[in-house]
Amino acid sequence: MEQKKKVGLISCVKGYWGSTLLSPICVAIEVIMEILIPLVMADIVNIIDKDTESKFYLLSFLDGYPAQKAAVIAALILMGFALISLFFGILSGIFSAKASCGYARNIRHNMYYKIQDFSFSNIDKFQTSSLITRCTTDVTNVQNSFQMIIRIAVRAPFMLIFACIMSFTLNKNLAMIFVYIIPALAIILFLIMRFSHPNFKKMFRKYDDLNMVVQENIGGQRTVKAFVRENEETAKFCKASAEIKKYASRAEKLLALNNPLMQMAIYVCMCLASYLGAKYIVLDQFDAGALSSFTTYIMQILMSLMMLSMVLVMITMSRASADRIREILNEESTIKNCDNPVYEVPDGSIEFSHVDFSYKNDEDKTVLKDINISIKSGQTVGIIGGTGSAKSSLVNLIPRLYDITSGSLKIGGIEVKDYDIVTLRDAVSVVLQKNVLFSGTINSNLRWGNMNATDEELEHAAKLAQADEFVSRFPDKYESHIEQGGSNVSGGQRQRLCIARALVKKPKILILDDSTSAVDTKTDALIRKAFKEEIPDTTKIIIAQRISSVEECDQIIVLDDGKISGIGTHQELLENNDIYREVYTSQVKGAGARE
Repeated sequence: MEQKKKVGLISCVKGYWGSTLLSPICVAIEVIMEILIPLVMADIVNIIDKDTESKFYLLSFLDGYPAQKAAVIAALILMGFALISLFFGILSGIFSAKASCGYARNIRHNMYYKIQDFSFSNIDKFQTSSLITRCTTDVTNVQNSFQMIIRIAVRAPFMLIFACIMSFTLNKNLAMIFVYIIPALAIILFLIMRFSHPNFKKMFRKYDDLNMVVQENIGGQRTVKAFVRENEETAKFCKASAEIKKYASRAEKLLALNNPLMQMAIYVCMCLASYLGAKYIVLDQFDAGALSSFTTYIMQILMSLMMLSMVLVMITMSRASADRIREILNEESTIKNCDNPVYEVPDGSIEFSHVDFSYKNDEDKTVLKDINISIKSGQTVGIIGGTGSAKSSLVNLIPRLYDITSGSLKIGGIEVKDYDIVTLRDAVSVVLQKNVLFSGTINSNLRWGNMNATDEELEHAAKLAQADEFVSRFPDKYESHIEQGGSNVSGGQRQRLCIARALVKKPKILILDDSTSAVDTKTDALIRKAFKEEIPDTTKIIIAQRISSVEECDQIIVLDDGKISGIGTHQELLENNDIYREVYTSQVKGAGARE
């Protein structure tokens, strides 16, 4: 079996390699200048200190110059090194910001496009709230970590190594302080990172739960207020927030040890250096200028360790985020094109042959069992059945929103798996149970069906769906604004706009998944009449709860617990199918009682 190639986050640097490489180069030059500055300062101290025999660590060419002139030249050189360090520090900041922002942009781009390729099975695997967290919070964590890696994670080791070398150059015995301090700090930092990482992983999982609560509450705020559930929703939010706080606190308590340890190390080193340095000066084994430089190198070394600890903290946090991002990037869609796909759907005929279907490919948990259906192109087919009878699951197989588990499913005489996915779905229009409109105009929403459709085609589709009559009453007609989710139109209007959007595609197969439940029976009848007269060659599949919506269909399929209970015309099923007859009788009696 061929091993799947894992996608690494390093590939997302593409297009920003220049900035990524220039940032550490600039940092290296900045560090070199900062390392040389203490040596120049030592030379200046020795020049000024008349009691010390002039000893040059860097500016030996000044030997023989008058003290005043040598001090001025040394000061100018010191200022030059400082300006060069500042210049390259600014450049490294610019390059690292550009590289990290571009890196984050590429990650979001790759994740978003990957999610677009997911099948319904892939989407079912991840919660919507989790996908949002991964595309926002997790990417930001990785971006910050990347910026620190190409800048601070380069600067700190460079500074640490060069400062240690310079310290040993000045006085080997005094520099032995670092041989004991640095390994001890490194071990402690490693332990802190080791025990804090699991808490960060748990914390980000809890972020998913928090986002889910917020998303559900905001999306369903009308329902929340209608049922006066504000207190219960607040309690759910507080519980999710408390879980995040618990794991964040555990991690932060460990990380809080970082600064005190660093401060203690700095003060210990300073005390030892002052004591031993003074001793060596008295013994004439050291000079005042060297001691001032050594003190600066102590600060540089320990600040480097502190910066490294900050980087490690950020990396520890971002490791959990990076793992979650890689889960998305390495997730393979369960639905793919075959090697030589078919790019044309001949007609709208549909044939199910011994089809079984399970959402998790588990034969013991089949949702549809031994489905055998033959539908001719242009026929109108009704599907009826109780809640949970797998009506939606059945029609979702036609445009390959899910793949069948076993059996054969053909459209236009060709297996659905042999079609190019885009070609197949362009030929099939599905109006799902949950009607979704997007923020924008009515025109822009209808053009989801066909971006190149003319205004006349949009209006024609709207008339077939009985949407034109209410759209024409709006002040801006088809340019009227639709709020997110279609919240400013009624449920019935939203359903009719979604049907019109599906018709704009001019599909070979039109599937209405209980898509007229919110419209009155008269409008429902007008929609069916328009379908029969205006799109006779399109295969129409209507899932409905009302018998009146399907009784005129060429054939009606009765589903019961994932199995076909009966297939036939309205009259045939009334005579031969108990389930259909029971539904019909209950609806007729209900209508009579209301009258």
